[in-house]
Amino acid sequence: MLEIQNISYGYRKGFNVFDNFSLDIKEGGIYGLLGKNGTGKSTLLYLIMGLLRPQKGQVLNNGIDTTLRKPEILQEMFIVPEEYNLPSIPLSEYINVIKPFYPNFSDKLLEECLIGFDMPKDLNLGALSMGQKKKIYMCMALATNTKLLVMDEPTNGLDIPSKSQFRRVVAKGMTDDKTIIISTHQVRDVELLLDHITIIDRNRVLLNATTSAIEKRLLFTETDRNSIPSDAIYTEQVLGGYNCIQPNNGNSESSVNLELLFNALLTEGDKIRKQVNEE
Repeated sequence: MLEIQNISYGYRKGFNVFDNFSLDIKEGGIYGLLGKNGTGKSTLLYLIMGLLRPQKGQVLNNGIDTTLRKPEILQEMFIVPEEYNLPSIPLSEYINVIKPFYPNFSDKLLEECLIGFDMPKDLNLGALSMGQKKKIYMCMALATNTKLLVMDEPTNGLDIPSKSQFRRVVAKGMTDDKTIIISTHQVRDVELLLDHITIIDRNRVLLNATTSAIEKRLLFTETDRNSIPSDAIYTEQVLGGYNCIQPNNGNSESSVNLELLFNALLTEGDKIRKQVNEE
């Protein structure tokens, strides 16, 4: 379990990105970490990894402070940052460098992920495009088989077919004891993958719930201009009608519309949270 306990952090004096911020992330599942630009999503990921140190509070991974950078914790954590460089060496050499740090590294999973991305194993990292480098790095990240995998904007730089491949590759590498946190603005790229939604707005957690709980309590519908449901919690005009969020008090089914849910939380957060948390 990941426990973020009352952390405060700022890049300059007098301005904190987080101030007494807390969040719990349970083991197992794919979390979508969402928020507006400047909310601190990337900062939070680096604090989780122990790459940044909170000025107050602490981040605990299975009870151990991540800033201590203990080997037994580091070997179970991996981050895919939004931007990175890869050395101009063969992939096989890069694997040999990374592999000793991760005792659960899976050559089989690496091969499956490379196949999933249509990437050969006999390539030189220095000759790749940005999108190809991202594919390789994500393959390596999944192959480390860490219990915690963090990804910051993983679909940026990927073309449309590659985004579909990304979803299949991540699903293939997922097991019950793994936790994957995906921070992204490209919600439509990942919404079918997620089984937990965490939406933050600086020091506030606007929502932290499983997709199954959200779908059980909220109904996402589309209507024409003349038939807005009387019980709608939130509506958003689109071409030809409205997208709506209604209470789901029966056995109706709908898939979470992440973009709609995010916008609703910014204006009708209390109503949405009350409905989701209602027993």
